[in-house]
Amino acid sequence: MNKEMNGYEEEAVKEMRIDYVYKVVVIGDSAVGKSQLLARFSKNEFSFDSKSTIGVEFQTRTITIKSKLIKAQIWDTAGQERYRAVTSAYYRGALGAVVVYDITKRQTFDHVARWVDELRAHADSSIVIMLIGNKADLADKRAVPTEDAVEFAQDQGLFFSEASALSGDNVETAFFRVLEEIYSNVTSKKALDCDSPRGNKLNGHGSASLQGSKIDIISGSDLEISEMKKLPSCSC
Repeated sequence: MNKEMNGYEEEAVKEMRIDYVYKVVVIGDSAVGKSQLLARFSKNEFSFDSKSTIGVEFQTRTITIKSKLIKAQIWDTAGQERYRAVTSAYYRGALGAVVVYDITKRQTFDHVARWVDELRAHADSSIVIMLIGNKADLADKRAVPTEDAVEFAQDQGLFFSEASALSGDNVETAFFRVLEEIYSNVTSKKALDCDSPRGNKLNGHGSASLQGSKIDIISGSDLEISEMKKLPSCSC
């Protein structure tokens, strides 16, 4: 992980000039731990009394990637059905998304495909998507084999990690991977070359397809990063 990105937002950082603001949405079924993952990443906190999110909330964290100051604006969207129509509007302008399921509840994983389809229907085609299997600390209650999630992520061209909001394992690694990939997409010459003449660098709109990698959990907090099957790139 980039050493420049260590540490939480401080007062001195807040006063510095922000180079980019990246909007990331966190989606998935209710009670999978979306708010807990966000709290762990943005404030390094975990609450045992967490309640279901009502509507939409967001947190921010400022980090540095390759000497650029990046403010991550991360939206926590309610997973309940009655909020689906409300939250769909918040996909607009998102450069990244984290789709969360609970490794102890198979139904939450079975619904991931629907969440990804909804995301792709409302978000930009170049959005970076990370699939996270939360509650990895409850491995003895696992209902979703890691292999199932890896296969789905490969098929859909997603990044993947299992994580634990409770222990903090892999939470930062997963979110940083999303933000690094967004930065790469936004600043890469290929993405800009493929963009329309009216494209906006900060909005990250472009037709370049994501060429990702998958993040497989080996054991504990150990990660193995391997090349994923490449998606077709633009032909401009």
